[in-house]
Amino acid sequence: MERNIRTRFAPSPTGYLHIGNARTAIMNWLYARHTGGRFVLRIEDTDRERSTEASELSIFKDLKWLGLNWDEGPDVGGNYGPYRQSERIGIYQKYLKQLQKIDKVYPCYCTPEELEARRKELLKQGKSIQYDGKCRNLTLAQRKQFEDEGRKPVFRFKVEEEEISFLDLAKGEISFQGENIGDFVVVRSDGMPMYNFACTVDDHLMKISHVIRGDDHISNTPRQLLLYLAFGWQPPTFAHIPMILGKDRIRLSKRHGATSVSQYREMGYLPEALLNFLSLLSWSSESGDEILSVSRLIKEFSFDRISKTAPIFDIEKLDWMNGVYIRNLKLEKLAELIFPVLQKAGYPVSSIEEIKPIASLLREHLERISQAGEKSKIFFQKEVVPQNEAAVILRKPEAKKVFSEFLKEMASVEQWNADVFMMVMKKVQTKLGIKGKDLWMPVRAALTGEIHGPELPKIAEILGYEKCQQFIKKAASED
Repeated sequence: MERNIRTRFAPSPTGYLHIGNARTAIMNWLYARHTGGRFVLRIEDTDRERSTEASELSIFKDLKWLGLNWDEGPDVGGNYGPYRQSERIGIYQKYLKQLQKIDKVYPCYCTPEELEARRKELLKQGKSIQYDGKCRNLTLAQRKQFEDEGRKPVFRFKVEEEEISFLDLAKGEISFQGENIGDFVVVRSDGMPMYNFACTVDDHLMKISHVIRGDDHISNTPRQLLLYLAFGWQPPTFAHIPMILGKDRIRLSKRHGATSVSQYREMGYLPEALLNFLSLLSWSSESGDEILSVSRLIKEFSFDRISKTAPIFDIEKLDWMNGVYIRNLKLEKLAELIFPVLQKAGYPVSSIEEIKPIASLLREHLERISQAGEKSKIFFQKEVVPQNEAAVILRKPEAKKVFSEFLKEMASVEQWNADVFMMVMKKVQTKLGIKGKDLWMPVRAALTGEIHGPELPKIAEILGYEKCQQFIKKAASED
């Protein structure tokens, strides 16, 4: 019988949403939307010391910013809640008792110090460091003795020496030997469930059909399959996606730069661009296209196109892709995004309408929205301070001739805009016989302090007549 498609994203609220976890959320969301299934958000907050409400809210914010919506979750409800593991402790206790009844778990009284000592001894002997089963066959008297000593047990699952295999949608057939797994803990001594136990119970009760996650979870899968088998439940279909690597082919981490979604938002990346970019880490469109709308991503997503090799996080490619999305924004939207950046930079801007000319001019020159602050300084500087090559150009005798003639022509105009600026430049060219870089670079250096940048006539229009005259006069008078 075919199951309804239900995927889930289950983050732990112990920090910001990592870019790798965001990619996992996107894969689950795309598959659910592609198949007409449901996407579930579950918060795995059994780590009481590290889980915080602030982190949970931050995860919600980042997912929504990316454009991911969920059909069930802590904030929207659903038929299979609660959707926070901390609110499901009674459920886990119920299923622990079931495992006790069928003799699939046992209490383990080994202390962390004892476990560490045995681990070191096994390493010395060159043996596997799995739990050695010391508490597996304790008598009732031995258990009582440990409890009288004040020891609180964890509960371990009995793993037999058998092969566990499954078909992974991304990696194919995968097998594990039971003796290499060892009896694993399902419930801590404080009654809190371990990841594999809680995850298995929740995925079953929430009717999750597909578990799509990073391949760092592959080692968890046989433990979860053993739990499914013990309960007599049908396991979900698994798909383990290759982990994202930095350019040095080491797992993506802080040493490679920003690692959280919120950092990329603050750096000026657009959510559509980041969603598009992350979707293409381990997946590709059959068309070979890289700029893909959300509707195309949903329509074309397929596990057949998942790569088995680990993708490289290429920040230059993300910059390029973000630039494409910026250029495709409507001017009103671009101005809205740029406005707070200019305000933060301390520029005297008071309305979005006012900065539309700047937004229009910068559109082709931005890879990130945050760059608008630095790139807009030419429009707000009270004094031009040319640097390096621009300063050299301004000192040339030919430049002084250009400035002198430019000021003469400016004096005869009645209005000022890009067209009038072009007319003045043509007149200067005709009178002096100077053209090309020898004509344009001195004027650009005088007006902006730079030798490259957006269209100079548009810059002159935004600066206005008085500023242009002021800056050219200053450049003409300097030695």
